[in-house]
Amino acid sequence: MGALERLRRTAASALVLAAVLTGCGDDAGSGPVTLRYAWWGNAERAELMQRAIDLFHQRNPDIRITPSFQEFEAYWQKMATETAGGNAPDVLQMDFAYLREYADRGALHDLSGQEGNLELDDLLDGLRTAGEVDGRRYGVPVGGNTWGYLYNPALYAQAGVAEPAPGWTWDDYRAALRRITERTGVHGGGNYIGSYYNLELQLRQEGGQLYTADGKLGFDKARLAEFLREGTELADAGAVLPVEKGVQIKPSHALELDLVAGDLGWDNFTARYAKTAKAELKLGPVPGGGGQYLKPAMLLSLSGRTEHPEAAAKLVSFMVNDPEVGRIFGANRGLPPTNAQRAAVRLEGPLAAVAAYEDELKDEFGETPPAPPKGAGTLEQAFIRITEELQYDRITVDEAVDRFFTEADETLEP
Repeated sequence: MGALERLRRTAASALVLAAVLTGCGDDAGSGPVTLRYAWWGNAERAELMQRAIDLFHQRNPDIRITPSFQEFEAYWQKMATETAGGNAPDVLQMDFAYLREYADRGALHDLSGQEGNLELDDLLDGLRTAGEVDGRRYGVPVGGNTWGYLYNPALYAQAGVAEPAPGWTWDDYRAALRRITERTGVHGGGNYIGSYYNLELQLRQEGGQLYTADGKLGFDKARLAEFLREGTELADAGAVLPVEKGVQIKPSHALELDLVAGDLGWDNFTARYAKTAKAELKLGPVPGGGGQYLKPAMLLSLSGRTEHPEAAAKLVSFMVNDPEVGRIFGANRGLPPTNAQRAAVRLEGPLAAVAAYEDELKDEFGETPPAPPKGAGTLEQAFIRITEELQYDRITVDEAVDRFFTEADETLEP
């Protein structure tokens, strides 16, 4: 059993107990209130967070904040333990993949009744429903990003291939990968079958979804086999980075090391890749056209056990709406989620390019999909593992498909 599967099962067990312990708190009296606020991140984010917390306290002197943070996996292990013990923090950073799991087990406070304390009218259009589960709000996005195509224009020019433009197709994309590899000696890209967000992109372009509204897979075995064969054909042609090289360079990405001409991924990674890449990188349209949406990079939720839901909701509202908070964080948590914060933040270089990219797409974004079903995070890791085995030629496409659907049957909890 992998670490992420153990983490999911620990969290699930903890949340069963949390459902029994959950109560509805209320701010008592008018005296000072102390809130516990937890998030995942590093020392840089902690410094920024403390500045934002200090600003909140200046404007709300009767509300004090006790902060804590850990790296991602340790954070979720701690949340599972504290939730099981009925001692979860009042405000907690939430990942989209875990939102439904925590909400369905009663571990989160329904924010729908906090209209007077929680301002959501300024959220970007694509993020307005993010954080809702079955019509109730259990999280508020603090940042957003979208799937995009990041590439090296110099290699496109060297290969004599036109740069990506609106309207280019998946066939155009695969042809570009082959031609760039043949003409420059640099692999055209990574193998896009390694991420199921590329499958989601194709499904959305076809009018489908990765998951149905009732939490089941939104595609059949034949559709997954078609997707996987696209990648095996590219690998056989030598047009994509060999899987063993991609594994070897982890946690670095091939774009950071100038090993590929481009790749599909979350647009906010542009700044990270640009820091170490020698070549200029640009954001371009995804192949196939459409299918993109604003995904919450992370959310803020309230514990179902909080005794101070009104004060906690005020903190959440401040963190997503205050322009100065937007300036403090910049794009540390993804691009800001509200118009006021995006207008206030000073973005330069790659981050300015990301902001411009999303601004150009804002009228084309589709609706953010519902929070994924319980077990989706574990299933995503299974997809990565299975497609890696496929790329190593250890299993066939049909075997990969069967393994994934077996994992889905065992993991998903609609």
